[in-house]
Amino acid sequence: MDLAFTPEEQAFREEIRAWVKDNLPADISHKVHNALRLSRDDMQRWAKILGKKGWLGYGWPQQFGGPGWTAVQKHLFEEECALAGAPRIVPFGPVMVAPVIMAFGNAEQQQRFLPGIASGEVWWSQGYSEPGSGSDLASVKCRAERQGNTYLVNGQKTWTTLGQYGEWIFCLVRTSTEGKPQTGISFLLIDMKSPGVTVRPIKLLDGECEVNEVFFDNVVVPAENLIGEENKGWTYAKHLLSHERTNIADVNRAKRELERLKRIAKTEGVWDDTRFRDEIAKLEVDVVALEMLVLRVLSAEKSGKNSLDIAGLLKIKGSEIQQRYSELMMLAAGPYSLPFIEEAMEAGWQGDFPGGVWANAPLASTYFNMRKTTIYGGSNEVQRNIVAQTVLG
Repeated sequence: MDLAFTPEEQAFREEIRAWVKDNLPADISHKVHNALRLSRDDMQRWAKILGKKGWLGYGWPQQFGGPGWTAVQKHLFEEECALAGAPRIVPFGPVMVAPVIMAFGNAEQQQRFLPGIASGEVWWSQGYSEPGSGSDLASVKCRAERQGNTYLVNGQKTWTTLGQYGEWIFCLVRTSTEGKPQTGISFLLIDMKSPGVTVRPIKLLDGECEVNEVFFDNVVVPAENLIGEENKGWTYAKHLLSHERTNIADVNRAKRELERLKRIAKTEGVWDDTRFRDEIAKLEVDVVALEMLVLRVLSAEKSGKNSLDIAGLLKIKGSEIQQRYSELMMLAAGPYSLPFIEEAMEAGWQGDFPGGVWANAPLASTYFNMRKTTIYGGSNEVQRNIVAQTVLG
């Protein structure tokens, strides 16, 4: 296996690096590098900049308006954006639902929905999990009843990330109770401005309302918003999950945060502690191994192979790495990592403690938030069972 990039790929990297340097707003980059709170405007602003360039759908084929990059080019783009301090692309539109619309939607749906996703103009949300259906999505109960040319949707979704900003939501809905649970699920696109849609924020441990509950009370949805065939949504959901779990791995952010961890350790003097430096080294080995797995999945996608099984492994390792680097940052900073005063942060205070520039934001916030990573996108316990059954036999 040749891990060296070709001269053409290195030239591509330089092109991306130069463009990002010239177009990424400095105030957004500062927030990302120092783990400060990103607003909706921050995320949307960067999405629209990428959209104008034609790079928000950086993984899209040319036939749908994407750049048609290879697996390696996509990886290099993600890496350069992350290292420059660009916000992580909100994945629900360009990374998750767009591939489903491309693969299973009809021409009219593709023409209707893809341009708004590619430009960054339309904010999409994901309606998968329910109060009783998390990792076991086959048990979803949110009901869509066919009534002529419309569906009547009733039920609830939960843990809807950034759902308070959502304009459209793609949902798994139950359209039949006959046969196996998986056979009665459909994939429906719903306008969140429709009467009967209610979004209720959920406050997390870090004080943020990053996730939400979404309620559907007799919501009328045109039947033309059904993707593919009725009761075949489970097939489409699995296609999407392979993209979600690859995205969750977020190896390039891990590489950026690894360097931040080293800066904190050196600032606080724990870099000279051999045992602590050993922990950083073990983390770095895991990050490199994760990067190799990511490249393997992207290569499988390029060749048309099913990468879902390996994507489960990516999700497991990527989420554990995210928790580990946030934990090591807390340990390195010691008492300076502890302050977390939500009311003060709301008023604009981000910490003014001695030490390096990293101390401008309480590390506890990131640590608390990362507790979620081994649960969302299919809990790691369930993912290990899937890997054991499908990969190890």
